[in-house]
Amino acid sequence: MHDIRAIRDNPATFDAALAKRGLAPLSAEIVQADEKRRAIATELQVNQASRNEASKAIGQAMAAKDSARADAIKAEVAALKERLPEMEQEERDTTAAVEAMLLAIPNLPADDVPQGADEADNVEVARWGKPRDFDFTPRDHADFGPAIGLDFEGAAKMAGARFAALRGPIARLHRALAQFMLDTQTGTNAYEEVNPPLLVRDEALYGTGQLPKFAEDLFHTTDGRWLIPTAEVSLTNLVREQIVPLDTLPLRFTALTPCFRSEAGSAGRDTRGYIRQHQFEKVELVAICPPDQSEAEHERMVAAAEGILQALDLPYRKMLLCTGDMGFSARKTFDLEVWLPSQQTYREISSISNCGDFQARRMNARFKPEGEKATRFLHTLNGSGLAVGRTLVAVLENYQQADGSVVIPEVLARYMGGVTKLEPR
Repeated sequence: MHDIRAIRDNPATFDAALAKRGLAPLSAEIVQADEKRRAIATELQVNQASRNEASKAIGQAMAAKDSARADAIKAEVAALKERLPEMEQEERDTTAAVEAMLLAIPNLPADDVPQGADEADNVEVARWGKPRDFDFTPRDHADFGPAIGLDFEGAAKMAGARFAALRGPIARLHRALAQFMLDTQTGTNAYEEVNPPLLVRDEALYGTGQLPKFAEDLFHTTDGRWLIPTAEVSLTNLVREQIVPLDTLPLRFTALTPCFRSEAGSAGRDTRGYIRQHQFEKVELVAICPPDQSEAEHERMVAAAEGILQALDLPYRKMLLCTGDMGFSARKTFDLEVWLPSQQTYREISSISNCGDFQARRMNARFKPEGEKATRFLHTLNGSGLAVGRTLVAVLENYQQADGSVVIPEVLARYMGGVTKLEPR
């Protein structure tokens, strides 16, 4: 959500920021619609005041036994009462129109975000780890995974494409990864664990920016709720419509949840394997803080996600996303991309974003700075710490052996009940 006053006061600045996103100027259209709304609101207030004053005047005329004047004023009041409902509806309609325009516009990029059209213009910031030298040709997890319990066929028969069932030791490896991530984020990195709702109402998704633009990417239930595409929705909305006490900030939340995405915009992409599923698990990280802390909190969250990859000894690179590749709600995003030997490339495994006050405005989430009477909007941040399924793929491919087995990373040993290797059946 954008501050309409900032758009009115600095339309050129707003349009210049939109241009970095590849969008046409919108300030004139927004300001014109808002001026219409304000004019109607002003006229409504004037007419309401006139009605109230006229009502008093009727009483005064009646007290003075001036029936002719009282009748004339009554006629004026009747006309006003007839017009007021129409004006109230006009105000609601124009307010909704301005709000709809603002809700459809993505967040403005931070000054240090590189301008670009798509992922080809992202900037590599750092690399960690060295890809393994195999003495055999590494295979795609979709080819050797079924022999160790990655069941695509059985899942497809019951649910269709982009679903998988994990069976036996590979299911335990998936669980081990999730528990290791959650334990690390709650223990080492001091995020508060939350077990949140998986079904939410419209306003929660409006708050974090998935609605109204990305409805086709979501699963809608018959009772009007939505399955969450990420725990970011549930965790961030924990502060909606609140004034959060300053001494409780920053808030840091984490959750291990299933996530549900229709993948409407990914036709033809990653149709094989476990990379892009309709249902998957993810350990989400969310931070809520005052504006002056959000940049440091962003770096802290990135480090928390990197720590998981480093502990698993998975090579990765850190990318600063350009304006054309950032998500709708983000003002600055770092992606972590893990090395996949079968593809001989890095693939996204975590996206960590600073949303500034964009989501907080949509949720009306505020705090009161020390020594100030007025409230200010909070800053919100979110990221994956990590996507469990994609981490499983990275472990399978980077730790695969020539005989089709997979060695278990040492850091997961205590979660695996003595299992040190996944053997093909």
